[in-house]
Amino acid sequence: MLTRNCLLLFLWFLVDEGSVSSLHLPSSPLGRSRTAREHARSLVGPMRNGAAGFQRVKRGWVWNQFFVLEEYMGSDPQYVGKLHTDLDSGKSAVKYTLSGDGAGSIFTIDQTTGDIHALRSLDREEKPYYTLRAQAVDINTNRPLEPESEFVIKVQDINDNEPKFLEGPYKASVPEMSPVGTYVTQVTATDADDPTYGNSARVVYSILHGQPYFSVDAKTGVIKTALPNMDREVKEQYQVLIQAKDMGGQLGGLAGTTTINITLSDVNDNPPRFSKSFFHLRVPESSAVGSAVGRIKAHDLDIGKNAEVEYTIVPGDGGAMFDITTNEHNQEGIIILKKPLDYETKKAYTFKVDASNAHLDPRFQSFGAFKDTATVKINVLDVDEPPVFNKPSYVMDVYEDTPAGTIIGAVTAQDLDASSSPVRYSIDWKSDLDSYFDIDPVEGTISTNELLDRENIAQHNISIVATKLNSPVLTSRVAVTVHVLDINEFPPDLASPYETFVCENAKVGQVIQTFSAKDQDLPPAGQQFSFKSPKEDIKNKNFTIRDFGNNTAGIVTKRSGFRRRVQEIYFLPVVIDDNGYPPKSSTGTLTIRVCGCESDGSLLTCSAEAIFLPVGLSTGALVAILLCIIILLVIVVLYVGLRRQKKKETLMSSKEDIRDNVIHYDDEGGGEEDTHAFDMGTLRNPKVVKENLYRRDVKPELKRGPKPPISQDSADIRDFINERLKEHDIDNSAPPYDSLATYAYEGDGSVAESLSSIESHAIDLEEDYDYLNDWGPRFKTLAGIFEEQSETQSDSTTMENTH
Repeated sequence: MLTRNCLLLFLWFLVDEGSVSSLHLPSSPLGRSRTAREHARSLVGPMRNGAAGFQRVKRGWVWNQFFVLEEYMGSDPQYVGKLHTDLDSGKSAVKYTLSGDGAGSIFTIDQTTGDIHALRSLDREEKPYYTLRAQAVDINTNRPLEPESEFVIKVQDINDNEPKFLEGPYKASVPEMSPVGTYVTQVTATDADDPTYGNSARVVYSILHGQPYFSVDAKTGVIKTALPNMDREVKEQYQVLIQAKDMGGQLGGLAGTTTINITLSDVNDNPPRFSKSFFHLRVPESSAVGSAVGRIKAHDLDIGKNAEVEYTIVPGDGGAMFDITTNEHNQEGIIILKKPLDYETKKAYTFKVDASNAHLDPRFQSFGAFKDTATVKINVLDVDEPPVFNKPSYVMDVYEDTPAGTIIGAVTAQDLDASSSPVRYSIDWKSDLDSYFDIDPVEGTISTNELLDRENIAQHNISIVATKLNSPVLTSRVAVTVHVLDINEFPPDLASPYETFVCENAKVGQVIQTFSAKDQDLPPAGQQFSFKSPKEDIKNKNFTIRDFGNNTAGIVTKRSGFRRRVQEIYFLPVVIDDNGYPPKSSTGTLTIRVCGCESDGSLLTCSAEAIFLPVGLSTGALVAILLCIIILLVIVVLYVGLRRQKKKETLMSSKEDIRDNVIHYDDEGGGEEDTHAFDMGTLRNPKVVKENLYRRDVKPELKRGPKPPISQDSADIRDFINERLKEHDIDNSAPPYDSLATYAYEGDGSVAESLSSIESHAIDLEEDYDYLNDWGPRFKTLAGIFEEQSETQSDSTTMENTH
């Protein structure tokens, strides 16, 4: 207590303003202490004399403990520490509050004493520390006595996690014959405990199995070789067991282990060695040049490319007659005959062969020469040789359909031995099962035995056997290839069924389709085809054939103005000739469909029905549109019928209604002049009107007479008006009012001139609809319809004029 008071007195003199709060940290039960400092706070208050001054207020916290032990297993809450302020005089006037991480759920505080307890066991690996805030308030007024202060409760670690190798088991390799200390690999163990506290996370590595070949660094986990010159040929695989132990390897620490499989990789530390120093071979003199006459082998204990062996013949006796190569699969040395052998000339050859590695390692050249030498002796054996053909193979050509018995070629063989025996020839029946060919046994001439068909078999491969007459067992064979040459027996045809279309806006001389031909005869690469129109189709005014000279031709338009409504499909014959012998010819037919196209030539539609249909609409959409139109028409008809019915009822139900200056008529009238054309009194008293007057609310059943002429002084017009007046006089279906019918002139004698389209009929016939072609491709169909109508009407007019 005295020490604390002295410290407070010392801090008092260091600060000239404000207040100093000290955090005294007595030693915790674990032997550690922590201090926390609060900034000074000054409270300014009025003085009794009216002068401003500073009133020093002393405050301070006392922390007994800032650590809480993890994995606490006690039955009572674990004591964490104690909060205390200098303003607490011990009279229970101060209340302590706690907030922040885990306040209330993990940590609780005694509001009176300031003691903090942990309510449950904590795991540092789950959360290493908790940040909380403490405050002292007046227990009666809840007024803060001190500003809120923040502090940290750290979970103190215990050794509850063993080291773990996250990447094990490991695989590693190291070259054989490596010196001591050569790096192999490194292993790492992870400990979840706190590395900053104690030795719980301090890991030490040791080797449990694998000595004395390898060692491990206790701190880094680096594995190195411990023995020199480890030989892969002696032992290739090693298994090493590594242990990682925490607490610095002390007793009581937790440990984890992992396995490392180490392989010694091969180096070229062994030269090839022959199993014996002398090889004796026997070779018949009949051996062919280039054939293998013997095999020798040098063994190498290494593997892979380090075991690859190269064989060479040492220059000297016999070296020019033979050569040696290496079999890449088994590293054998294959001795090959370079020149023909003759027993009568030389009976034996002797030479030396060296075997060496292809890939040398300079580190091991000090061990000695990396090669071995052996002696090879070859004895030539005397044999009675079979006949020898003057060619290694024969090739013959024959045209198909060649008559049977025709000679197509000959083979020749002779006996090279001193006896020079006659030779007889035959065909191996296995190579000519169908007996297409025959051979003269003495002369060796080959002839056909029956007609050949190239389309059936284009090439025959037969084997001719030559036999010595005095030694039938000595035979030799030669391959004969017979090519069956093609004759022109198939006419050419179109390469495919072409689908051709011509646009309605196609121009004269436009190539609308390029086509080619095919032929079953050979050769395909050398065939030449020509194309032309048949003689009877030369006068075709629509299309023609243009031969491009490269086995292709094109369809060319001879006119423009194609219309689907006039003709939708055209058939164009084409004559195709080949250059075979004898030449063959055929006639094909190309189908051309007239289609609607864009201005750039892209296809729109080819169906004739599409002329009347919107472009781009499917059948379902068109059906839906038609249904909608029908429904709308039905609605309009019903609506008009209801309106007419309503008007009729209104007109007939109000017979006593007085109409003043109201006129109902369907014909054109003269405006207000109509009000003076009849007696208005009659309209006001409908009963006095005769019942046989003409009704204006229903359509008359009488047919209209001929149309009046346009001349005002014509007698026909007067007769027409009189006839109409009589019809109205005798009509008894007209109502007693609104029965005025006025007939007047219009046209040339009218002030308003003509309002009808009667006189425009002749003008419409002469109207030119070519301007529709300038409105774009979507008006092409409409323009075509009007053009056809104009042409039809013109033709009709011409015929009428002719009659």
